[in-house]
Amino acid sequence: MSRSARRVRAIVGILVVLVVIAVVVAAGIIPRLRAHNALVTQTQISAEPVVAVTRPERAAPGEEVVLPGNIQAFIEAPIYARTNGYLKRWYFDIGAHVKQGQLLAEIESPEVDHQLTQAKEDLATAEANMKLAQITANRYVGLFKTDSVAKQDVDNAVQDAAAKGTIVKSAQANVLRLQQMVDFEKIYAPFNGVITARNTDIGQLIDSGSSGGATRELFHIAAVDRLRVFANVPQVYSHAAKAGIEADLTLPELPGRRFPGKLVRTADSIDPNTRTLLVEVDVLNRTGLLFPGAYAEVHFNIPSNGSTLIIPSASLIFRSQGLRVPVVKDNRVSLLPVVVGRDFGTRIEVLSGLNEGASVILNPPDSLVEGEVVRVVQPKQTKEAEE
Repeated sequence: MSRSARRVRAIVGILVVLVVIAVVVAAGIIPRLRAHNALVTQTQISAEPVVAVTRPERAAPGEEVVLPGNIQAFIEAPIYARTNGYLKRWYFDIGAHVKQGQLLAEIESPEVDHQLTQAKEDLATAEANMKLAQITANRYVGLFKTDSVAKQDVDNAVQDAAAKGTIVKSAQANVLRLQQMVDFEKIYAPFNGVITARNTDIGQLIDSGSSGGATRELFHIAAVDRLRVFANVPQVYSHAAKAGIEADLTLPELPGRRFPGKLVRTADSIDPNTRTLLVEVDVLNRTGLLFPGAYAEVHFNIPSNGSTLIIPSASLIFRSQGLRVPVVKDNRVSLLPVVVGRDFGTRIEVLSGLNEGASVILNPPDSLVEGEVVRVVQPKQTKEAEE
């Protein structure tokens, strides 16, 4: 074998060995590179926050707002005595329905009766004196025409008759005053209603307070055919709570029953302590199932313009710059400044700053930053992805 042939064989052998070595090295390195690249990719994916998104909902054209309310009688009045004496008898007890003008009780006050009798006699005396003075004045006027009496005597007689007439008027006023005091011995119902309290009994001393004593309520009467219900509407609904909107009442002791009413007036002023608007709802009570003083829930049908969006309250992020709503676009986070309106508990109204088609992140972590890459999953898969 020639020298050149041996050289060629040596070169070929070296090449074969190099190829075998390269194949062995490649067989060990390539899987490691693939594994490394896969690990890097998995690490990057795992580092991306997993979020679930939702779409904002358009606000309904109207909503029901439930507020606590206090039921009060449409007319309510305590009944006091206007004269002193002893209670002679009463005619109605608690729970009795009375008509306007019905006699509730009688008071016995003999002192006032005697004073009225005396005043009438004083009036009769004053009238007699006035008649005599008028006769005397007329006579003096006639005599003066014949120059039988002096002018001074005529003036005295005329003025005396006028003074006696004034005394009669004073006596008449006194008789009327005492007659009214006697009339006050009978206590009448001022309007149609129900007796809710009776605080007196037969033989009890009645003090009207005219002599400086302490007055005491004899009866309490309330008109219950129609009732007033007062509720405090939060400021956010104050402009929507206008007279004429419908409202229903529900009571915990009457489940399933609704009593229709209507908002009739508002205070037109926000209470600075509670930031609420006092409103009155009138409810007919023909069945008598509603009691004054009871607690009720008032269901207001508040109209809405439907131009706002509703999102979950948990989607809000509080930052030093203000409220933000995180949305996802092209797998990147964008923190949008928003203006919120009414708070419905688990949901909140967004007035501006958010589009209807935005992908709002549910329960965003506080560590989210602007432009961060996230991985979006379905809401049901979020918990599984985090685990």
